[in-house]
Amino acid sequence: MSENVTAVRAARVPVGAGRPRKVPRIVILGGGSVGLYAARRLHKRLARREAAIVVVDPRPYMTYAPFLPEAAAGSIDPRHVVAPHRRALKGVDVLQGKVTEIRHADRTVEITPEEGEPYWITYDHLIVGLGSVARTLPIPGLAEQGIGFKNVEEAIAVRNHVLDRIDVAASTWDPELRRRMLTFTFVGGGFAGVEALAEVEDMARATVRYHKQIEQSELRFVLVEGSPRILPEVSDELGGYTLEQLRKRGIEVHLSTFLSSCVDGHVVLSNKVEFDSETIVWTAGVKANPVLQNSDLPLDKMGRVTCSATLQVVDAEGKVVPDAYAAGDCAAVPDLYNPGKFCPPNAQHAIREAKHLGDNLALVLRSAEPTPYKHKNVGAVASLGMYKGVAQMFGRVKVRGFPAWVLHRTYHVLAMPTWNRKIRIMAGWTGSLLLRREVVSLGSLHDPRAEFRAASVPPRPREVEVPTADPALATAKGAETKPAGTSTDGPKA
Repeated sequence: MSENVTAVRAARVPVGAGRPRKVPRIVILGGGSVGLYAARRLHKRLARREAAIVVVDPRPYMTYAPFLPEAAAGSIDPRHVVAPHRRALKGVDVLQGKVTEIRHADRTVEITPEEGEPYWITYDHLIVGLGSVARTLPIPGLAEQGIGFKNVEEAIAVRNHVLDRIDVAASTWDPELRRRMLTFTFVGGGFAGVEALAEVEDMARATVRYHKQIEQSELRFVLVEGSPRILPEVSDELGGYTLEQLRKRGIEVHLSTFLSSCVDGHVVLSNKVEFDSETIVWTAGVKANPVLQNSDLPLDKMGRVTCSATLQVVDAEGKVVPDAYAAGDCAAVPDLYNPGKFCPPNAQHAIREAKHLGDNLALVLRSAEPTPYKHKNVGAVASLGMYKGVAQMFGRVKVRGFPAWVLHRTYHVLAMPTWNRKIRIMAGWTGSLLLRREVVSLGSLHDPRAEFRAASVPPRPREVEVPTADPALATAKGAETKPAGTSTDGPKA
């Protein structure tokens, strides 16, 4: 047997298999809001001799999703909306790789690193915080033309793409091409879609002030929403106010409308409206991480892990699955304040569920009973661009405009993990009050080797004609260079 085959087989043996552990191992799948906050709470509650904590995630950082719209608009440095695992999770082991299979019956998880062979790790207790992915539909052209808005890479891509289209359009005189470049389409009227659209539109209009070749009226922003209203997380009154504000800014909003096709950037809506757009941002909902389908954990019809109010995994009969816990977007957690419903997939619940889960697992390890998670929604805040926003606090208090924008920033900067990130974000905001918004596009960022590849291609040899004063010699030289079978006398009758 070759050494390579032996190494591959050895890599597939579960890490830790056959070796007795002195302390129980807690494996946390996902390093997002649930994974990071649960790990930090467990590390705080448990001594090193009580448990070993391992976090598994393909990215080396946690992304604070509520700040993605401001990152896309340049109001926050994209580096500051992420919390590096190695820095935020001191005392916790971090494995970088994708979870590809879960065998809870065997207490093993398969991890596939970015490079190298997959391997298995064993555990004693499992926390599932794998989050969600974009919920896409089989719409013609969407996979090829659409841009998601779930992570910081996509937010940066949207920002660079919008600024690049404005820069290119400023030097384009073809009216059809220019109109296509300056049309920006957002699909999804929830918090993510409305905030992303409003922030990017605000940035685009600030950018156009530096382009004398482009009029503000040439910018076209379109929002497509399948339901009869936007921002379902707030009251009808605030939702209506937001809709009115967007339309006052010249944003087209198509309600009760679906995207039917966007092949080659030609957008076709269900209400028969058609137009061309080179920017299509998809924010129409999320679904539980599909890797859960490759596990033996009980799932509901939406693909979420079924849980009890104590955040323990339960089967269809309500029986607790030993040593398994789940929270966040990938978990169906009962909402005790709204019987029969589940906690919505947002950062407010995910962070609180994670902390409560850490407390519960610490109690279980000390032979105590876990407590149910219950949290009454404190409200919702949304930014609609610089100095604009809406907020609904404690169900009844409704705030609009500048005060709501201040509430939005205050609430989320307090929720951002680590003081390092809080201070950096606030310092950036302070600088923005004194300096103008930065609107430069780094278009080549997504393919940094493109120019180098072009420079590496050898130039074509150029044919050089040797001038001569002798017409006969010139004629003879021209005849020598003519391909065989051709004539210098022109076409014959």
